[in-house]
Amino acid sequence: MKTEMIRKNNTDIALIHSQQCLIQDAASALEFVMNVKYETGCTNIAVNKEAVAEEFFVLSNCLAGEILQKLVTYGIRLALYGDFTGYTSKPLKDLMYESNMGRDFYFQPDIEQAIEKLSA
Repeated sequence: MKTEMIRKNNTDIALIHSQQCLIQDAASALEFVMNVKYETGCTNIAVNKEAVAEEFFVLSNCLAGEILQKLVTYGIRLALYGDFTGYTSKPLKDLMYESNMGRDFYFQPDIEQAIEKLSA
C-alpha cells in the first residue's frame, strides 16, 4: 500500500494506492480508514477501486450500504477512483450517480477528479 498526502483548497487528503484488496467487508473498511486517519490525520481519503473487493459492487449483498454507513458514522469522506465502465447494474449506476451528488462518498474515473471532489 502506498500512501501520499496532498493539500488542496485547505483540505488534507490521503491518496492510497494498493494492488491488494484492503476493503473486503465493513470491519476491514473501518479498520482501513481508521488506520489511515491515525497515520495521516486525514478524514478525506482517495483509494483505487482495486483495493476494494468486487463484492462491494454487488448491491444485493448489502456490503456497500454497510460500508457507507460506517464511513458516514465516523466522519470519513472517501473517493474511489478507477474504471467503473464495466459495471452494468442500474442500481449500482444509480448509487454512483447519487453518491457523486453528495458530500461523503464518490466514484471517480481518475485520481485527479477524486481529489477535486474531496477538496471542493
